[in-house]
Amino acid sequence: MSNKLVSAARAPELIKKLWVTFGLLAIYRMGIFVPTPGVNGDALKRFITEGANLFGVFNAFSGGALERFSVFALGIMPYISSSIIFSLLTVVSPRLSQLQKEGGELGRKKINQYTRYGTILIAVVQAFGIASWLQSNPGGMEIVNNPGLSFKLLTVVTLTAGTCFIMWLGEQISQRGIGNGTSLIIFASIVSGMPSAVGNLWEKVAAGEMRGGDFFMFIVLAVAITGVIVFFERAQRRIPIHHAKKVVGRKMYGASMQFLPLKVNMAGVIPPIFASSILLFPGTMAQFLGARFPQLNEVAVWFQPGNWMYNTLYVVGIVFFCYFYTAIQFNPEDVADNVKKSGGFVPGIRPGKNTADYIDHVLTRLTTCGAVYISAICILPFFFFDSYQVFLGGTSILIVVGVAMNFVEQVQTHLMAQRYDSLLNDSSGTRTSRFRVRKGA
Repeated sequence: MSNKLVSAARAPELIKKLWVTFGLLAIYRMGIFVPTPGVNGDALKRFITEGANLFGVFNAFSGGALERFSVFALGIMPYISSSIIFSLLTVVSPRLSQLQKEGGELGRKKINQYTRYGTILIAVVQAFGIASWLQSNPGGMEIVNNPGLSFKLLTVVTLTAGTCFIMWLGEQISQRGIGNGTSLIIFASIVSGMPSAVGNLWEKVAAGEMRGGDFFMFIVLAVAITGVIVFFERAQRRIPIHHAKKVVGRKMYGASMQFLPLKVNMAGVIPPIFASSILLFPGTMAQFLGARFPQLNEVAVWFQPGNWMYNTLYVVGIVFFCYFYTAIQFNPEDVADNVKKSGGFVPGIRPGKNTADYIDHVLTRLTTCGAVYISAICILPFFFFDSYQVFLGGTSILIVVGVAMNFVEQVQTHLMAQRYDSLLNDSSGTRTSRFRVRKGA
């Protein structure tokens, strides 16, 4: 560990990226405490903490911005929803699919621009819905100080601008910092609420509302889930790739064997994030319109985290996005072609289409195992603790551990690149000095 710290201290580029990442995350956290004008923050916080669990999940992903109704109350969820829509459209729409495959960097920029436009549209709709819902005095609480059209317009402009700023922060982290900016923002939101969540549970134990044994089992379960996540996130299926002897010029290179590593969870933390963001939408709409249409209150109950309907659809969404995101990120045909061009082959499998089919078969089984693993991590805690896992549930721990591991891997990659560059510089310097000595001699 000390050697890694010393290596990190000698990598100025890495230090710069770390400062940019932590600085932008600090700006995001400061924005959580900037309130939106015209709202009674105490009444809203009391309604969210004492009311439906659905808003507790929203509040968790926004890092507490919803209960304060800050300018970041919508969080990063509109951007995630827009990303889901355009990811699906790239498969359905031939134009977007061709733009993504053949457009190169320009095509990706255009799709990203479309995603930004979609984020703004979704944020406007959600902000207007939230403003209208707050004016209806949910739970019999007067949350809005001066209701009216001016409040709605102010809320729409403020929340939409806040979402656009968060989206910009996430893109800056991805480009100038380390890690995926969107995932790190969600990571910071969840981690910021964990100390208070543990403190609330301890207060329940002290007040007799929760037994000490349940609290101990909760901690044990959280540690066990963390260990399982680390094990599966590092698990790989390595496919052997053999290279026969070949002659290059006048030299003959011997046979060699390499491995094609395929992770059990190729999709990472994307499936639970996407699935939860989709399921929050119908429940939120039903909650907003419940005052005008009381029959929708039952629909809102169906989409409460922990309800059998929510759990079932959540598992279906996780499985779908595991296969969908893996198919987008990994193409067995391209991998098989690259193996064939390099003169490699899988033992017992013909190069070309047979190799692609074999890799696809292995990848399908791995994705199935990964989908079952993610679904179990996200759903099983609901059966152990019905209402205590808003911040410390399986989904939250999966996101936190997965993003942290990815962040550490990228830091290690930068350290290895820095060490490799330093070795090259040292070797080139040694050769230059030897050449000068011989020339002088």
